[in-house]
Amino acid sequence: MSNMQNLYLLVPMAPLVGAIAAGLFGNMLGRTWTHRITILMVAVSFLASLRIFQDVLDGHTFNGTVYQWMTSGDTRFEVGFLIDRLSVMMMLVVTFVSLMVHIYTIGYMRDDPGYQRFFSYISLFTFSMLMLVMANNFMQLFFGWEAVGLVSYLLIGFWYTRETAIYANLKAFLVNRVGDFGFLLGIGLVLMVFGTLDYAAVFATAQNHAHDMAPIPGVSWNLMTAICILLFIGAMGKSAQFPLHVWLPDSMEGPTPISALIHAATMVTAGIFMVARMSPLFELSDTALSFVMIIGAITALFMGFLGIIQNDIKRVVAYSTLSQLGYMTVALGASAYSVAVFHLMTHAFFKALLFLAAGSVIIAMHHDQDIRNMGGLKKYMPITWITSLIGSLALIGTPFLSGFYSKDSIIEAVGLSHLPGSGFAYFAVVAGVFVTAFYSFRMYFLVFHGEERFGKAHHAAHDAHDDAHAQHDEHHGLAPGQKPHETPWVVWLPLVLLAIPSVLIGYVTIDPVLFGGFFRDAIYVAEHHQAMAELKGKFHGAAAMALHGLATLPFWLALGGVATAWFFYMKRPDIPAAIKQRFSLVYAILERKYGFDEFNDWFFAGGARDASRFLWQFSDVKLIDGLMVNGSARLVGMFSGVLRRLQSGYIYHYAFAMLIGVFVLLTIRTWFE
Repeated sequence: MSNMQNLYLLVPMAPLVGAIAAGLFGNMLGRTWTHRITILMVAVSFLASLRIFQDVLDGHTFNGTVYQWMTSGDTRFEVGFLIDRLSVMMMLVVTFVSLMVHIYTIGYMRDDPGYQRFFSYISLFTFSMLMLVMANNFMQLFFGWEAVGLVSYLLIGFWYTRETAIYANLKAFLVNRVGDFGFLLGIGLVLMVFGTLDYAAVFATAQNHAHDMAPIPGVSWNLMTAICILLFIGAMGKSAQFPLHVWLPDSMEGPTPISALIHAATMVTAGIFMVARMSPLFELSDTALSFVMIIGAITALFMGFLGIIQNDIKRVVAYSTLSQLGYMTVALGASAYSVAVFHLMTHAFFKALLFLAAGSVIIAMHHDQDIRNMGGLKKYMPITWITSLIGSLALIGTPFLSGFYSKDSIIEAVGLSHLPGSGFAYFAVVAGVFVTAFYSFRMYFLVFHGEERFGKAHHAAHDAHDDAHAQHDEHHGLAPGQKPHETPWVVWLPLVLLAIPSVLIGYVTIDPVLFGGFFRDAIYVAEHHQAMAELKGKFHGAAAMALHGLATLPFWLALGGVATAWFFYMKRPDIPAAIKQRFSLVYAILERKYGFDEFNDWFFAGGARDASRFLWQFSDVKLIDGLMVNGSARLVGMFSGVLRRLQSGYIYHYAFAMLIGVFVLLTIRTWFE
């Protein structure tokens, strides 16, 4: 077993070695050796994860301490690994997608002066994410949680000379701090209630504390509900759930490879993974599950609406990520944890594919990201076209493709749930199917089909916001007469390798993952939550499920969304323009993202500024400067002024003062005798 333990350690440590090599010695190593070393280290991590996966399938799990960091009283703070089927699946997804992104980065960041720094960051991110998913205690979970937040801050603001990037990474950092504050309070409550931060010890005694009430007079709060909701607030920040979703679309300011790595496959799914890992706690609180389900439903539907009006190719994909994260969260709320994690896995492949395909288009368009300036790219970029089509079909839930199996399972699981809020959640996820299909294929048709719109006075089509997306060039977009072409093999090879699981992995894995007890030891579902049991009764094989899917409402809604997008943008582009004019108020609301940014700027940022201004004027100017500093100086001045008048230099004045003093002293003495 010691060999396997060394292998467990190798998985997170290899990317860390790559990050240190690229970060500290990148200039000495040069570009070629930097990417060779970091890619080799992530490949080693992926191969080690494959070997561990094989070992776990043979029935060998591990839960143990690697290093004891600190002891405080009876509480031990440790670094330890929990290797079971849930963590090993996450390890495979993280390392594989990270490996694809590392290879892709060679082509995408080829001309960037921060080449070595970028490789260092993405390797460090991979290490942080692996520490998070392999943790066997809350302390290490929190370390990984904060580390991915820090590295995402560095990556979103990678082009630190651009004001929009600096604003975006600050926004991501601050919004995540709000969620992390709730997360930290939840971990503190766990320590208070259970006296330990070890997963196994907490889960083993969770049932004994199911009815514990908060020790606050006059308040009847269930402590388990409070713990679950506080932990989920952390997930709301990291997994960009309403209303802490505002950071994710702006994070598209970072280079495209990190959009694929952070905002599709790994960091944003950390919250989903965490709730699935905490299933023994969440199963003890129906209130917390309803809260999770409703938040997810709002995110799934209303963030999808915003994707309809986006013209930046990366932002369309970003809003689809928000919507799909909402689907996963709804599944968690319906106690279908395995379905949520299954969708996490399938989504990681096709969403990373869509982001990297978008990046391939951006390279070919000379860093123009506006889909209104594209069109007809199918004949110039055949590999990017076909892989984008596969990714889009998987996203909308086309039968036999991976997205269908996970997405349809979520919709059915929510339909079978009896928790409060499940009716609204079911409506949201079903309506979201049409919305997703519409905005996904709006982008697909505008980019790859129809008339060629590039090179036509491209500067006029950009406003200041779009100009911010130019990488480092003043001039971006194709010049008149210039044609796009397929990107180099280091860019399209990851697309092909991601397209394969986007097609196959759902069909191959749905039976063992959802119904074959794959997660039986890693995920706990209470007996009175029957959604998964009923789903199992309805399942008759992957092929039968796909054939049955052709006759269900979600399939026809998806087909309707695709057909509507084709008709609106290929045949009658005047219709969207007329709708925009007729429903200008709705369009304005969507354009302003429901006003969340304005509200946050006015209430939180403005409130903080007003509070700071008050504290400055009262505490600093009046209390400290006015009363304490200047006031003490004035008091000394007044006292000195009185004393100065007594120091006249005349002997008879001093004699008179002495007589008065003797008189006063004698008087006082007489009083006290």
